[in-house]
Amino acid sequence: MTTLPGRQRRFVLGLAVVAVPLVLALLGPLFVGDPGPRATSFTLGGDHWLGTDFVGRDVWQQVLLGGRTVVVTALAATALAYLVAVPVALISALTRLRWLEELLMRPLDVLLAVPSLLLILLVASVLSPGAAGLALLVALVNVPDAARIVRAAAGEAAARPAVEALRMQGETWWRIAVGYVGRSALRTLAADAGIRLTGVLYLVSTAAFLGVGVTPDAADWAVMVDRNRTGLLVQPWAVVVPALLIVALTMGTNLLFDAALEKKGRRP
Repeated sequence: MTTLPGRQRRFVLGLAVVAVPLVLALLGPLFVGDPGPRATSFTLGGDHWLGTDFVGRDVWQQVLLGGRTVVVTALAATALAYLVAVPVALISALTRLRWLEELLMRPLDVLLAVPSLLLILLVASVLSPGAAGLALLVALVNVPDAARIVRAAAGEAAARPAVEALRMQGETWWRIAVGYVGRSALRTLAADAGIRLTGVLYLVSTAAFLGVGVTPDAADWAVMVDRNRTGLLVQPWAVVVPALLIVALTMGTNLLFDAALEKKGRRP
């Protein structure tokens, strides 16, 4: 009986762990049936195999409905953060104008000094964002750190003699920035993406837990954990199931990125 190498084992394990919350989040709403009559409050068993929540709704139906906002918001926020951070980092790494680099990077340093969750709560107290607004806020607070990491990796590549040779050959800025410097920083970017997506999931879930971006009775995994925690000893599934799904999503994501970044042929 042959066994999979360590890299492949981690990839398969990560895929198996992340598949459950992803499938539930993306396809779950398609399988929600008739909600039926509500119970009076927390119940276990009966017609609801995971019981009911704090307002008598079926927990399983809330699980099917509650993952899409968490997953879509986290993925959108991560993508938006890199759409801003990567161009800023590449321009900063390749420019020969000191003032331009300072203009791009110093405001990000100021933003980095403010705690992410505090900034989200401050803005949310004024604007009351929805899911799209929450994605923008989470992306905003992740841009400075992502830009600094990509800038460090790109700066090392931009200082190589090969870049000067490309300039002397008349290559376009796009070809140098994306074709050479960007590709050189790609491994660092991928490593950061796995950690960042986990951090974004944490921020999105925490913000939803605190009521930012979602309504207090929304079908959302983080909201489920918050609203049902008072009945944890009476009806644990309403808290444990969504909490485990969020944990599985973050753990599976990290395992997938770790396996993808591990060099082939490396012994486990």
